[in-house]
Formats: sequence, structure tokens, C-alpha cells
Amino acid sequence: MGIMEKYLGKFDTEELHDMHDIPDIVTSIREAALHTGLTEDTIRYYEKVGLLPYAERKTNGHRQYSKDQILGIIFLTRLKATGMTIEQMKHYRELSEQGADTLSVRYAILEEHQRKIQQDIANLHETSEIIAYKLQHYRELSEHPDLEDSNCNTST
Repeated sequence: MGIMEKYLGKFDTEELHDMHDIPDIVTSIREAALHTGLTEDTIRYYEKVGLLPYAERKTNGHRQYSKDQILGIIFLTRLKATGMTIEQMKHYRELSEQGADTLSVRYAILEEHQRKIQQDIANLHETSEIIAYKLQHYRELSEHPDLEDSNCNTST
């Protein structure tokens, strides 16, 4: 079991990250940054604050990452992109390090986060519909100007 798998869970490579073929060993922080979409400084920061474990070092002192670590970093980027804070992600990681006894708590955390994401999607969809209405209204005004009516009521 890889280190990221240990505390973040098992990943299906194709489901989680189909944009790149990730090698079994990523031999530099630069390469890790390319695979994860993070900057080298962000990876260093995440290690420093304890969000990621420190990478193993080669004899020359350069970082090297396993495929599981890269997949774990990608998972964290997705959590962050959907609004999970670094502190929440650290808490999740800490629970994962404690093993199977925390599975139900980790499940509840992800289930609640998924509910939040679904609500965010619903809110974005509603906003998109309002913008689409306004665009249509402006299109109609430009085609048939009515100088008496400058109101764009979203409730009609």
C-alpha cells in the first residue's frame, strides 16, 4: 500500500487522472508539478504545512514521488478546487493516517463535501440561467430597441 493510498484511499488511475500517464516514480519536484498542475512552491508549501508528507529524497537530495503520492496530490487539488480548506484537508489526511477505524468519519466528511459541491452546482446553474435570460433580453433590445423599457426583470 502506497503512502497516499494509506491516508487518502485507493484510487483508480483512469477515473482520477486520465490526462497524463504517471510513471511509478516521479523523479523531481518539477515533474510532480507538471503531473499535478501545482507549482513547485505550492508542493513545497503543502509539505511544510503538513498537508503532504515530505517527499523521499534521492542521494543528491532531490525529491522523488511515487505514483500513489502524485495521485494523492491530484485528489487534494480536486478537494481544494471544490472549496475544501487546507485545514479540512489536513484533518482528513490525519484521520486517514489513523487507519480503518476512522473510515466512517472520512466517509462522512466526503459525503458532506459532496453535498456542498452539489449545492454549489445548483447555485451556479441558477446564476447561469439568470445570465442567459439577461443575454436574451439584451439581444432582443438590440434587435428591437424600446427606449421606454430599460428594465431587465429576472422574474419574468
